[in-house]
Amino acid sequence: MQISNDQGITEVLTESKIIEGERSKISPGAAGYYDVTVEHLNFYYGSVQALFDVNLAVKEKGVAALIGPSGCGKSTFLRVLNRMNDLVTGTRLEGSVTVHGANIYDPDTDVVELRKRVGMVFQQPNPFPKSIYDNIAYGPRIHGLKNRERLDQIVEESLKKGALWDEVKDRLKEPALALSGGQQQRLCIARALAVQPKVLLMDEPTSAVDPIATQRIEDLIRDLCQNYTIIIVTHNMQQAARISDFTGFFLHGELVEWGKTSQIFTKPADQRTEDYITGRFG
Repeated sequence: MQISNDQGITEVLTESKIIEGERSKISPGAAGYYDVTVEHLNFYYGSVQALFDVNLAVKEKGVAALIGPSGCGKSTFLRVLNRMNDLVTGTRLEGSVTVHGANIYDPDTDVVELRKRVGMVFQQPNPFPKSIYDNIAYGPRIHGLKNRERLDQIVEESLKKGALWDEVKDRLKEPALALSGGQQQRLCIARALAVQPKVLLMDEPTSAVDPIATQRIEDLIRDLCQNYTIIIVTHNMQQAARISDFTGFFLHGELVEWGKTSQIFTKPADQRTEDYITGRFG
């Protein structure tokens, strides 16, 4: 889904206004802390059901990849996790979604605070039509930070985490739109990190950039997952195999299979997963 620059700003501003064969199973493996837990999730666009009884749990830190053909529900599911679907009229959700143990669909949930903790990077790089510095400082400023020294520190730290500091440290006042596509996407990742999220959602983050930029972003994801929980939607199965620890396969709104990436790609439990991975459809 392509998001224009104006749409990107609109989404942030909208968040500010909110202030004022078997069905999938919970994640396998040893006990551990789960950052995100979804149970019996059904999601509707009006009368059309888009997700069916989805269940999974994503462990703290590491990378979880969501794969499947176009229109299978991956991006819809991703947007459930930080309530971006709230911006679509007529949507409805059944079931439970918890992040850090809190039900994010509780009526008392502060949606802006949620989206601070659960950041998102879109398919198309969408830097704001501002300077590189102001792109990174935008989120902290929205959340009330005015101290210039602290803002300078956050900008530098975020650009370093986004593997972009060395390339732009002498150009911070230049327009972000002057950056290359790959640089713009890393800027968007750095912008998401500036508000110190715990979970980072990525919807096809490399689909609009060249192979060299894709490699840079994949390397960045593997670095970031040491400190963040990352959930990524990708059509590129090789990418999922390279960078993820767990993989989920969606089909027709169902999470068909969920498990360790090594198991999903070498010995899937469901024939539909194997058919998709081996190219029989999709």
